[in-house]
Amino acid sequence: MAMRFCILGSGSEGNSALLCTAGARVLIDAGFSGRKLRQLVHEAGEDLAKVDAVFITHEHGDHVAGVEGLKKFPHIKVFANHATARAVQAKLSHTPDWQRFETGARFRFRDLEIDTFSLPHDAQDPVGYVFAAGDGDLFTPRRSIAWLTDLGHVPHHVHDRIREVDAVAIEANHCPRLLEADLKRPWSTKQRIAGRHGHLSNDGMRELLEAVASPRWRHVLLTHLSRDCNSLDAVEAALANLRRRVGCLFSIVAPGGRTPFIDLA
Repeated sequence: MAMRFCILGSGSEGNSALLCTAGARVLIDAGFSGRKLRQLVHEAGEDLAKVDAVFITHEHGDHVAGVEGLKKFPHIKVFANHATARAVQAKLSHTPDWQRFETGARFRFRDLEIDTFSLPHDAQDPVGYVFAAGDGDLFTPRRSIAWLTDLGHVPHHVHDRIREVDAVAIEANHCPRLLEADLKRPWSTKQRIAGRHGHLSNDGMRELLEAVASPRWRHVLLTHLSRDCNSLDAVEAALANLRRRVGCLFSIVAPGGRTPFIDLA
């Protein structure tokens, strides 16, 4: 088993994914209550008590709500950059086993290699990750996944991070037309969402994937869809030409949805 992963939940209600290798089980974000997170991991066929670490992208509640509940599992290490760790710790009743890093750092955890990079979002110091595992030989092929959600635009360094991975998880947060027509959000909130430190639109997602269009990709997952300001039809429309150009699987994760395990072995 080189690498397998599943999205436990995606959207404004909460975000988390489970990544498993031969030597590690880790969560990417923990945006649900501890009880809900334990349930979601159990429904995926795993046990939260056997999770080794959590990798945090940024401090917003839909990505870190479960960190408080992890005090029941003191063995779980929590990886975050310094600014994110400070912001999260300020709201906790306990001190997790923080593993702080500098944004841009590359390091190892068990059999995982982790590459971190900055993302433009309205948080302290939001990051994306590339997770890789495997020796690159016949028996343990090297596999990798890029994880980037919550970004308002795409700096050029992101292109380089996603070009040579096997899977990409990227947000397709909103359809500009549906966001403009939304009656629930004030204009200031709409401006924040659509701004350069907000969330990536369907068009922004498509433009990035078209610009890179790597033959290495095996799977692209579109996540963090807005329940009110996006739709599966709008995402499909954005993908119409891209599906023909990029010969890989695409999965659109509906708001509040999850995926079965995806095997990159």
